[in-house]
Amino acid sequence: MSRPLIVIYVAIVLDAVGIGLIFPILPALLRDVTHADNVAVYIGVMTALYAAMQFVFAPVLGSLSDRLGRRPVLLISLAGAAVNYLFLAFAPSLWMLLLGRAVAGLTSANISVATAYITDISPKEQRARRFGLFNAMFGVGFIIGPVLGGVLGDHWLRLPFIAAAALNACNLLLAFFILPESRTPSREKIDLAALNPLKPLRWVFSVKSLLPVIFVFFVFSATGEAYGTSWALWGSDTFNWNGLWIGLSLGAFGVCQALAQAFLPGPAVKLLGERATILIGIACACTALVVMAFATDGWMIFAIMPVFALGGIGVPALQSLATRQVDESQQGQFQGVLASALSLASIAAPLAFSSIYLAVRTQWPGAIWLSVVAVYALSVPFILGLRFKEPAVVPAT
Repeated sequence: MSRPLIVIYVAIVLDAVGIGLIFPILPALLRDVTHADNVAVYIGVMTALYAAMQFVFAPVLGSLSDRLGRRPVLLISLAGAAVNYLFLAFAPSLWMLLLGRAVAGLTSANISVATAYITDISPKEQRARRFGLFNAMFGVGFIIGPVLGGVLGDHWLRLPFIAAAALNACNLLLAFFILPESRTPSREKIDLAALNPLKPLRWVFSVKSLLPVIFVFFVFSATGEAYGTSWALWGSDTFNWNGLWIGLSLGAFGVCQALAQAFLPGPAVKLLGERATILIGIACACTALVVMAFATDGWMIFAIMPVFALGGIGVPALQSLATRQVDESQQGQFQGVLASALSLASIAAPLAFSSIYLAVRTQWPGAIWLSVVAVYALSVPFILGLRFKEPAVVPAT
């Protein structure tokens, strides 16, 4: 494995640890700041705000990385993330927490640039495997991050933010000293009109063949938001989990996901094809969600984790398929558009799932997971209708 690829994977691990640190303590932090018992709506608002900033800036950073290079855009984003986590560590009020999450969303938009970086240095036949490792590294981060966040948060609610700031600083230093540029920047003059975040979306909507794969990404992103919005609340309400047990449950998922995505996506795509791999992933996720909806003891959640993690094997296959939809010179722009579509789903989904959880909390908290199954079902007809073809050069905007 090449050194740049190792650096990107390590950076993703550190990034995921920083994100995962926050999940177990967010409900308790919001209760402390707002003095409210039911904070589901606040979590939905914070998550939606985070995603709204990603929506605005992901296509901008993707386009800038095509023109200026991947490396400088990554470095600026990582520096901003480190500073922002320090800000969050000492924010005393709700509005300051919201401001901090908005800035965090802006800096986290670098995921589209990291994805484009992997595309730059990966032959087509290796992309499914490398995207699987990419997601596996994110899973490794979630083994460490939530557990560490739960332990630190039980000592002091703000301590996980300080740890996240330190991790992002390490991430920045790693990228600054070791990561080379992955492609020759175009150095084209930056048109200010190109910085309009809606312009790349107009570009992709002009190419109807791209819309099904965009919609499937949209659905996958929407379902993923249910976990960040509801997991900690559901664990506390259903099993009386504290921060540590919430972190351990997320860490257990990270272990299973890392193993599944490190070893299975490449062979699965080779044996079954991309379409079948995506559908099997959905079937596994939905099976686990149904079990979670009806679970009465915490051990059941840990028992179903391997099946739940298998739900992620379809994501690398979908990512690999997506890279073949446009020419190599437009990967940064297209990955930015994909990230923007994911963020658009992440604006609406947290608000929707937090509202659903608020409605079902007193009667049946587990019902939230059946709503996720229903959203997954929306993607199946589009997956069955996806066409597999080599990329064409799409007129740029």
